[in-house]
Amino acid sequence: MQALTQHLAQTLKALRVQRQWSLTQAAEHSGVSKAMLGQIERGESSPTVATLWKIATGFAVPFSLFITPPEAPAEVTHYRDGERPPFQQRNAQMQVRPLADFDPLLGFDLLEITFSAGAFSESAPHAPGVTEHVVVISGTLEVRVAQQWHLLKQGEVLRFNADVPHAYRNSSDQPALIHDLIHYPRAG
Repeated sequence: MQALTQHLAQTLKALRVQRQWSLTQAAEHSGVSKAMLGQIERGESSPTVATLWKIATGFAVPFSLFITPPEAPAEVTHYRDGERPPFQQRNAQMQVRPLADFDPLLGFDLLEITFSAGAFSESAPHAPGVTEHVVVISGTLEVRVAQQWHLLKQGEVLRFNADVPHAYRNSSDQPALIHDLIHYPRAG
């Protein structure tokens, strides 16, 4: 967990320096407080998944950039089960694990997300044009897009424009496991 905290801290600081943003400017772009951003950069805070989404959206970068150290490109990459530890927030309502590295050519993240029983998570709108494809692997999950809830059962898929407010809710007494393919459009 310490290595992940350090990677997160270094990535956030590098992005901020690259853009020549102060902590105040980073806070304005992400909607995350200056104090929280400073704590993350110093490795003093473990942010929630929702906070990381806000930061990723504010910096217009893929979510997985913060939880997966980049690897050298290869023609074939084989990821084995358990090689990539999940990012788990303190209250353990959600665990997020990248299933593959962000692909800049195709512009997508492929994440495995586990929602514990009773979990609820709201997401601020992502950048314009971002879409999500939620695939329920096991359990049931409700997804709110704008103001409408959609109940998804095992094997069902919901594709939606993620540049609007959205939320996830597991009202059952069992965990829900999903795969979330997030497509980021190319800039320009």
